[in-house]
Amino acid sequence: MSSFTPSRRLVLAGLGAAIATPAIVGRASAAEVTLRLHHFLPPVAPMHAQFFEPWAAELAAASEGAIEVQLFPAMQMGGKPPQLVEQVKKGIVDIAWALPTYTPGRYPVAETMGLPFLAKHAEETSVALHRLMDEFGGDEFAGMKPLAFWSHDGGKLHMRDNPVRSASDLAGKKIRSPNAGMGDLLASLGAEPVFFPVTEMVVGLSNGVIDGCCLPYEVVPPFKLQELTKFSSEAAPGARGLYANTNVLLMNAASYEGLSDDLRGVIDANSGIELSRRIGKTYDAFEAVGRDMVEKQGNEIVEIPAEEIARWSEAALPVYAAWEAKLNDAGHDGAAILARANALLDQGA
Repeated sequence: MSSFTPSRRLVLAGLGAAIATPAIVGRASAAEVTLRLHHFLPPVAPMHAQFFEPWAAELAAASEGAIEVQLFPAMQMGGKPPQLVEQVKKGIVDIAWALPTYTPGRYPVAETMGLPFLAKHAEETSVALHRLMDEFGGDEFAGMKPLAFWSHDGGKLHMRDNPVRSASDLAGKKIRSPNAGMGDLLASLGAEPVFFPVTEMVVGLSNGVIDGCCLPYEVVPPFKLQELTKFSSEAAPGARGLYANTNVLLMNAASYEGLSDDLRGVIDANSGIELSRRIGKTYDAFEAVGRDMVEKQGNEIVEIPAEEIARWSEAALPVYAAWEAKLNDAGHDGAAILARANALLDQGA
C-alpha cells in the first residue's frame, strides 16, 4: 500500500461545487473496503441520484478504487427511517443519512435549527447548523463520525383543497407536521398537526387522512406532490422560512477508525463543513426544480404576507421557550444555543 501523498490533489466537481481531494497513488483497481450507505428516499430522489451517486464515485476516484460505497436507498437494508442512527451506531450499516427529528428529543442540539423560523436558504442554514454542532453538539453522536450536517430551504404549506394565507385558513385542517416544534406552532394557529415520516405522506394525502403538509419544494419530485395538492403557500420574500428539518450524514466510528491513514484522509477531505455547504447548495438547486414542477402542474402558489408571518413568529415564542427548557434539561445552555443559532443565521454562510 503506497503512502498518502497530500501534495497531489484531484479536483472533483460535483453539483456545481468542487471539493479538492487528496489522491492516492498506485493502488490496485479492486476495492479494499466496501462501505454500505443506507437512506430512506427512493433512488429517483434528487439526493440519491444527484448527490450520493456522484459522492460515491468521488470517493472511489480519490482512493484509486480502494473505497467502494454501496448505496441502499428506500430502506433496502431493513428497518424504518427513525432507526437509521442506531443502525450506524451498531454497525449494521457503515454510513447513513438520518433526520434527528425522527427521534424527537434525543439529539436536541441537532434538532434546534428545525424550530419555526430558524431557516434561510439551504446553503446558509446548512453552514450555520454545522457550526452550531461544532460548538455545542459534540457529544450528541458519540460512537459515530458525523460527515456533514445540512438543511433544506424553508418549508412551505402544500394543501389539497384550499390555500393558506393566514392562520384562519389553517383552522381545523389536519397538517402533516415535519417536527414537534412546527407541530406546536401549527396547533397554536388552529391546525391539527399529524406527524409521520415523509415516506408515509403520499398515502395520507391520497386517502384524505391529512389536508396538507409542511415541506420544502425539493420533496415535490420524488413523491409527485404537485399531483396530490393544488395549492402551495410560502412566506413573503425576505422572511425566514417556516422551518427546515436538520439532516446528518453519519459514519460508524469503527468503520472509520478501521481504515488506513490514507483512506481516512480521503473521507476527511470529502466531509466536514465544506461538504455541508455543498449539500446545502444542491438543496437550493433542488428547491428551484420542485417549485418549477408545482408551477407547471398549474397549482396556485400563494404568498403568506410579511405581517402574517410576523404574527406567526410571535406565536412561536412559547415554542422557543419550551425548547430552551428542553436543552437546559439535557445539560446544555439553551439560551446560548438559541442565541448562537440566530446569530449564525444573521451572519450568513
